[in-house]
Amino acid sequence: MKISASHLTAENRSRALEAMSDDEGVDILVIGGGITGAGIALDAATRGLRTAVVEAGDWASGTSSWSSKLVHGGLRYLYNLDFHLVSEALTERGLLLSRIAPHLVKAQPFLWPLKMPVIERTYSAVGIGMYDALARIGARGRKILPNQRHYTKKGARQLFPDIKSDALTGAIRFFDARVDDARLVVDVVRTAAGYGALAANRTQVTELLKSSTGRVVGARITDLETGTERTVTARHVVNATGVWTEQTERLGGTEAGLKVLASKGIHIVVPRDRINAETGIFLRTEKSVLFIIPWQRYWVIGTTDTPYEQNYSRPVATREDIDYVLEHANAILDTPLTRDDILSTYAGLRPLLQPVVEKEDETQSTKVSREHTVTEVAPGLSAIAGGKLTTYRVMGRDAVDFALGATAKARPSVTQDIPLVGAEGFEAARNRADAIARERGWTAARVDSLLERYGSEIDDVLELIDEDPTWGRPLEHAPAFLRAEVLLAVRYEGALHLEDILIRRVRLDMEQRDRGLAAAEEIIEIAAAELGWSQETRTKELETYRRRVESMAAAETHDDDASAAAEVTADTEIAPKIALHS
Repeated sequence: MKISASHLTAENRSRALEAMSDDEGVDILVIGGGITGAGIALDAATRGLRTAVVEAGDWASGTSSWSSKLVHGGLRYLYNLDFHLVSEALTERGLLLSRIAPHLVKAQPFLWPLKMPVIERTYSAVGIGMYDALARIGARGRKILPNQRHYTKKGARQLFPDIKSDALTGAIRFFDARVDDARLVVDVVRTAAGYGALAANRTQVTELLKSSTGRVVGARITDLETGTERTVTARHVVNATGVWTEQTERLGGTEAGLKVLASKGIHIVVPRDRINAETGIFLRTEKSVLFIIPWQRYWVIGTTDTPYEQNYSRPVATREDIDYVLEHANAILDTPLTRDDILSTYAGLRPLLQPVVEKEDETQSTKVSREHTVTEVAPGLSAIAGGKLTTYRVMGRDAVDFALGATAKARPSVTQDIPLVGAEGFEAARNRADAIARERGWTAARVDSLLERYGSEIDDVLELIDEDPTWGRPLEHAPAFLRAEVLLAVRYEGALHLEDILIRRVRLDMEQRDRGLAAAEEIIEIAAAELGWSQETRTKELETYRRRVESMAAAETHDDDASAAAEVTADTEIAPKIALHS
């Protein structure tokens, strides 16, 4: 199998680190490998800029892997009459569904239960009707998803039999979309690398470098895999580190820039057969919104919205968080969920953008959208924060426009026309699904799963199996996944450790009660052969992950964030970040 630039192999990572620290330097250095940083790297690379992107953890290891996993316009924003924001997000939803990532982003129907038969149905119908209309405007008249449909109480319960009889008088069905958030980030980074971006995860910026005039001209970086320090010179540095925005800004020796607060949102995951329904549910709560979202093998239910002041690297769900989600879900479910039904929980931190901090230099500029902001922190250094998963492409475009300044018009963004890896030829691959199932003796569900993960790159999976049929065997303790998928996580998708595979590639951390621990030894065997691990390294990888599983379970027995966070210590991470004092 030929290795290409878009394959995030360990070897390609090493080459990227060498190249970004050469004498030529880069046009743009992006700090942060979540969806925002990935989107900036792709935008910059496809404009022909020499681009580097580094991430202190694994790709998507922060906020971007712990979202509600939705691509949506933000129906609730219509209550605030924020039509521009909703329209922008719906336009991006349409692009992702139809052109950019149709293999990853899937149409998802939701029910909006109604309690009052006339008044509520009327104003909800108007709101959702506007939602549908804005989506068509963004898609230039094309109808990408079905319009709303109204149901009586009986009709709604046929779609969602497990809803309580007294929880609704009827319902409106509308469509949004769902996505595996971590895979989206990895595919954006891969696509950027395919267009020449130099990408290195597990690489931490430890210092921002300045010229004698005070301009930021690059960064000192440390490869956390080897401990090697390097210097990257850059014409412009973009801080896209989410909840770590202020810490990164301080590396430049300034208190100016963006102020970001962290808000914790948690989700629980329950087996697919535990709720009898064909659609998802959307509800507004007193603190946030409640989504009950169906996936192939499980349901994702959340979320919460609470301030968070503990270690940003290790947010966890507390007992109180879990009880809150269960309480709100059970308010509408006919057969209540219990803690015994929960496969897993996860917690993520939303970066809540605060008013722009007053700058030391009034000549510095700021671009504020309705949901994200780009600002100049210091000459040569900008920061971007806010926004959401759905509008990552817009954020990437705005950040690069800001960095280029007056020259941006001569090099406009082209990412609206750039399909991600696996998207080109996806429809043709999907048309072969039945044939693939017959030829391989697979179920339709397995082929669908592979298509949703790899798109047209399903042919790479098939090629691997043709070369060695053992790659076509299911994992012994996780039969929904093939051994080939573990190999591709390392060979294509930048996984360097067991936790990268289990948490953000194969994602058994989310859908198995032991967070994939039973499958860990087989996964280690595959990864070790590809990455050249010694027996000592294998043992360390397994034991570190085992401690993580145990600590997560312990954290969920506490009611407060401080006690829960204390359970998840540095020895549960295979490569903790360097502590910075700035």
